Amino acid sequence: MERIHVDQSALQAVDEYCEYTRIVGEDDGGTLFTPQQYEEYKKSVVPRRMQNRLYVSFGVPRGLDCKLIGPETPCFCTHRYKQHQTEYEELPTQRPLLLPCGVRGCACSQYQYVPHMGSRPVRCRCKHLPEEHSATTGHHCSKCRCQGFHSPSVCGCGQPYSAHHTLVESRQERQARGAPLGRDVPYSAMGGVTGFSSLMDAYLRLDSEARAPSEPTITTL
Repeated sequence: MERIHVDQSALQAVDEYCEYTRIVGEDDGGTLFTPQQYEEYKKSVVPRRMQNRLYVSFGVPRGLDCKLIGPETPCFCTHRYKQHQTEYEELPTQRPLLLPCGVRGCACSQYQYVPHMGSRPVRCRCKHLPEEHSATTGHHCSKCRCQGFHSPSVCGCGQPYSAHHTLVESRQERQARGAPLGRDVPYSAMGGVTGFSSLMDAYLRLDSEARAPSEPTITTL
């Protein structure tokens, strides 16, 4: 087997590019910023991003955060969290906070997590899959007369998925209910990721991220 040798400067370039994509995301429109543009972007965007970060989770009110949403976590519309509006210059005061999809032609008006059992999404009580339901609010089924997606499957927390909600909250709101905040990071679309175990289901997380929060202070999606 042929070995590929990469020198230290090439490895550093890869690390720098990975850092760039985690900070900029898709804000460069597919064309890399010049070094000057990159520095100006970080100076203007990163402080606001860390101050106005949105935490996104999926769980039962007054229970565990059963799923913490990361950049690649898909929405009901099949697009990733990072493809939705994940930042505001100033956080709106109305609740719930809506994070519409930014993909052209997508009718999704708010990010909503679709639970999975293993690698497969759960089915609705009408037996049809999420993609067979509308991505718009209400999620009417295209295969039958079902008027909304409701799954009878049971989460690892012991509650049916129909009792769960996607929750979008500010730093202050998350802190008020006693949920972990993690470290301040400059990266885009971090959602609920606050540590190494964040993408595991709540019943598998054995650190402080799995502790049950207190009474929530805002309305869920």
